[in-house]
Amino acid sequence: MLNGGYIMIIGFGFGDPITSILMLILTSLLSYTIFKNIRNYKRRNLDPEEERERRRQFYYQERERAREYARQYDLTDEEIEEKLDEEFGRRDPWQ
Repeated sequence: MLNGGYIMIIGFGFGDPITSILMLILTSLLSYTIFKNIRNYKRRNLDPEEERERRRQFYYQERERAREYARQYDLTDEEIEEKLDEEFGRRDPWQ
């Protein structure tokens, strides 16, 4: 036992474990509620057209990323073997 019979949860709360856990739960709920309210407040204040344009740009960017990944990783079996040979410094797979 530490601190005269009480255990401290490191980084949060003092006292007996039940008090510390309750403090952790209450503060996490409070933090989550504040976060959600701030996020909802920001969304409510956006112009619907601005929000629509922002989401459109997001989807265009994601589509470009997907195309880039497709170009980069759409390999034939031979290309995969060549990449492995380059990475492991082997030219002949039977060495």
